[in-house]
Amino acid sequence: MKNHTKLYLSYFGYSVSDFIPCEMCGAKASDIHHIECRGMGGSRNKDTPENLMALCRSCHNEYGDKRQHIDGLKNIHEVFMFNNKK
Repeated sequence: MKNHTKLYLSYFGYSVSDFIPCEMCGAKASDIHHIECRGMGGSRNKDTPENLMALCRSCHNEYGDKRQHIDGLKNIHEVFMFNNKK
């Protein structure tokens, strides 16, 4: 399991066997997405709960890694974080 996935699960109190909802549509998430991408160098500076969101494959394909959606993803993730404080 990738470190950023472990960080997300730990922050929200999930285990790997839990149902983790897509933050966009509520379906089962399949990916932990970097809202602002880490870039080609793989910088770990972006591995923070504020920059990670769970997405299903469909939403990841639709919204992930597309500049025009970054602000919207950030806003949705902020609400998710507020509503799911641990």
